[in-house]
Amino acid sequence: MHATPPFTFNGGTRDLFEANLVRHQAKEIEHEVAAAAVAVTLVDQNGQAAFVITRRADHLHHHAGQWALPGGRIDAGETAEQAALRELQEEVDADVAGDAILGRLDDYQTRSGFVITPVVVWAEGVDMTPNPDEVAEIHRVPIADLDRPDSPRFVTIAESERPVIQMPLVGTLLHAPTAAILFQFREVAMRGLSTRVAHLEQPVWAWR
Repeated sequence: MHATPPFTFNGGTRDLFEANLVRHQAKEIEHEVAAAAVAVTLVDQNGQAAFVITRRADHLHHHAGQWALPGGRIDAGETAEQAALRELQEEVDADVAGDAILGRLDDYQTRSGFVITPVVVWAEGVDMTPNPDEVAEIHRVPIADLDRPDSPRFVTIAESERPVIQMPLVGTLLHAPTAAILFQFREVAMRGLSTRVAHLEQPVWAWR
């Protein structure tokens, strides 16, 4: 049983998501490639729960102008949780304490050589300012938008037998890994399911 959208930003919603994440056994991927973490950051948007998504700066060498969750490489000696909170601070100037972490989602391995660990964060009362070196825009998107009847979409491509996931959000189509992570957040945290997403494919242009 899960709350009914639009998911009020309050203690009841937080408790529901945390309980669902605790029940979910997040799948870790053993790897020899680079490790990264992203923050699925839940914030207040006019009384409703929303997630934070950014558009990367246009001058970046990799994935310039793309939509992404705040995140980046895990430094030596860091946990995924520590890296996610550090990246929140560096990218959007959000100072969030460790007790705001609700749990993890499954690791997702990208075609470009990363294993990403998604960390779900309840960020109450935070102000955000984009770091112009990394971020062009910050958006707060109601999590109820993840529950749209037309989302997600799955398409096939000639280059892979795996389905490519698309999520219509922020006036465009989001793709994996971001779309896969948000889809699993919907399934696990919002619906209490144990849906896996490692098999969901990225579009070919994201393979490099």
